[in-house]
Amino acid sequence: MSNRKKRIRILIIDDEASIRDGCSQVLSRNGYEVVCTGDALEGFKFARQDRYDLILLDLKMPGMKGIDILKKLRKDHDIAAKIIIITGYGTIPLSVEAIKNGADDFLTKPFTSTELRRAVIKVLERKDIDRPDPQVTGLIGNSDYMRELEETIRRIAKTDSTILITGESGTGKELVAQTIHSMSMRFEKPFVPVDCSSLVETLMESALFGHVKGAFSGATESRTARFQMADNGTLFLDEISNISLKVQATLLRVIQEQEIPRVGSSKTESVDVRLIAATNREEPKGRFLPTSSG
Repeated sequence: MSNRKKRIRILIIDDEASIRDGCSQVLSRNGYEVVCTGDALEGFKFARQDRYDLILLDLKMPGMKGIDILKKLRKDHDIAAKIIIITGYGTIPLSVEAIKNGADDFLTKPFTSTELRRAVIKVLERKDIDRPDPQVTGLIGNSDYMRELEETIRRIAKTDSTILITGESGTGKELVAQTIHSMSMRFEKPFVPVDCSSLVETLMESALFGHVKGAFSGATESRTARFQMADNGTLFLDEISNISLKVQATLLRVIQEQEIPRVGSSKTESVDVRLIAATNREEPKGRFLPTSSG
């Protein structure tokens, strides 16, 4: 276990003891320093009085609503902690409101320990690149290639085109995508990343387009679409080569019509989203949706 991970501090604010204790056990076993409270007001005080890298915040609690805590924390510029919302309510308005008010991600109860670890790691990996200076790309280097890349990013950021970024794993494709977003006219709106390599086709459709309650076996609650979470902002699809042609065809219709078909519903819902995708593969022409390459 690295020393860096041991220094990462996580605050859990959830009035449900089983969720609070379960999250604490999983994260502690993975080397994080964890502080827990089941009281909303106490959790708010903890967040204000001490430094945390990440806060897991229940959306519905007695005393003080999680959404109100979120709004107050985001108004305090001294609090740079990432915030993951925990909710058993999974409704579209609440989830979208949380993202628009500064939440970095959300988990819908019940969730597995794997889903928890994945969400925490992903959010913490984005900690240092969330708000690049809009005057620069946030990339390091003075070579001709880097200067050309910076100029390309500036040019692309001024448009609202769909973008495909190619490159080997670990070359900073998400950083480029976030920089494009931060320099675009959508910079004040959500940047929502999706790791396409971690989802099978059925789950990918539900994640991207959402589903209604009863859409399939196990769909006990409606699920907010990532497109809805990114409304008026940017949706980043990492490793898009893992998406099937069927889902790509639906994506193309969404891009063209700016409407999403929620799984299990005959109705479509309007969205306004810029799509940026990335892949580490060199795919044959026509494999992906029409894009402007980055």
